Amino acid sequence: MAEYIIETTKGKWEVVVGLEIHCQIISKSKIFSSASTEFGDDPNVNVSFVDAGMPGMLPTLNKECVHQAVKTGLGLNAKINKYSEFSRKNYFYADMPTDYQITQFRYPIVGEGEIFVDLSDGSTKKIGIERMHIEQDAGKSIHDLNPTKSYIDLNRAGVGLMEIVTKPDFRSPEEAGAFLRKLRSILRYLGTCDGNMDEGSMRCDVNVSVRPVGSDELRTRCEMKNVNSVKFVMQAIESEAKRHIEVYENGGTIEQETRQFDPTTGQSKVMRKKEFAHDYRYFPEPDLPPLVLTDEYIEAVKAEMIELPDAKKQRFIETMGLTPYDAMVLCENKENAEFFEKAAAGHDAKKVANWMMSDFFAMLNKKRLDITQSPVSAENLGRLVELISTEVISGKIAKDVFEIMSETGENPEKIVEEKGLKQVTDTGAIETIIDTVIASNPDNVTAYKNGKTNLAGWFVGQVIKMSQGKANPAIVNKLVREKLDK
Repeated sequence: MAEYIIETTKGKWEVVVGLEIHCQIISKSKIFSSASTEFGDDPNVNVSFVDAGMPGMLPTLNKECVHQAVKTGLGLNAKINKYSEFSRKNYFYADMPTDYQITQFRYPIVGEGEIFVDLSDGSTKKIGIERMHIEQDAGKSIHDLNPTKSYIDLNRAGVGLMEIVTKPDFRSPEEAGAFLRKLRSILRYLGTCDGNMDEGSMRCDVNVSVRPVGSDELRTRCEMKNVNSVKFVMQAIESEAKRHIEVYENGGTIEQETRQFDPTTGQSKVMRKKEFAHDYRYFPEPDLPPLVLTDEYIEAVKAEMIELPDAKKQRFIETMGLTPYDAMVLCENKENAEFFEKAAAGHDAKKVANWMMSDFFAMLNKKRLDITQSPVSAENLGRLVELISTEVISGKIAKDVFEIMSETGENPEKIVEEKGLKQVTDTGAIETIIDTVIASNPDNVTAYKNGKTNLAGWFVGQVIKMSQGKANPAIVNKLVREKLDK
């Protein structure tokens, strides 16, 4: 694994990063009320009396949110705590009507876990999970509708959140980016969070500190709040690390504080001095009893677990002959993996993977389509690969057939038959074309016989061209050399 070291004229520095990821739980209603969680509705239409903090309104725990949290914990290879408690985290802000957030403090529902991430140099690194707890989301403050006023939308208030806290195991922006992509993939496989960072359903707080290379101390960290893309998280780490180094090398000290990263400038600015736990005046939530899970409940959730990206990737490598890179790319997205398995059924899996990762993905990108909207079905992509493998058509002709498939959605056999695209394997017919090409190019024949043997490739190309791409390349190559060597 390549080291990420920031070197200056005064020394070498190492980055130490931990992440806190807030993931909105997929459920039809909020964690403590029956209000809808539908995204994109008009402001303040999905708000119950509980979400609005009306006096006398009591929270009721949504069992689906608990179920989704346990499933996520299992997906993180983490300990599921049979006993957990809810607490009130007190702070005053306009988008928090009650002036406190119901969360879990001392006793979270999920304990320590781990995720393995794949890095660009082919290495794998384990990232530790410190804990995961469930809580309610806040509302949203809107500052750009009026120059003198801020508006509040409480549709998001009370939506269930899973907060996943990592250990300070990251040593580079790349590792943090790989982790977020892997986490998002796991959540989407499980169906517990959609991972749409652009919609705010997955948000990341980035804790950054630096230390001299060789040191094992944990210096003062600063937190970048609510970074909403993998790219921006990586940029925030690099920018903040350099700021820390500059402060230290100029004789200053870093204060623990919450900052906001601006991707347009690549800089961060102070939001507030960092609070400590006692500043929030945590105390047990009096309106909710402790959450107690039975062994039977946890085992029932385990029984629902599906094959996750790491296991699927390993299976693709071991049983389908894919390279680790191919398997990683195809397994990152659940829909892509399922499409591939359907397409590869009964066909050459490696060839199917090559087609998916080149022409197929390029077609989707060009048409701006999701894989679920593909005009080329998985079954038809597999059939196309089979036509190449059985030498019914050449690879070149296959690209033309695929282009038609992407427009019409037709199966490849029908296209090949209707357009007469079957590969010519009749040696007699191919020899006739070769003889014509040789007779038409006596100068090149003489040059070949005088030692320019690379001209054989030119003759092969001319024969393929004259056959309109239908002549079998292997047969053409063999016959061309036989005739030129006479």
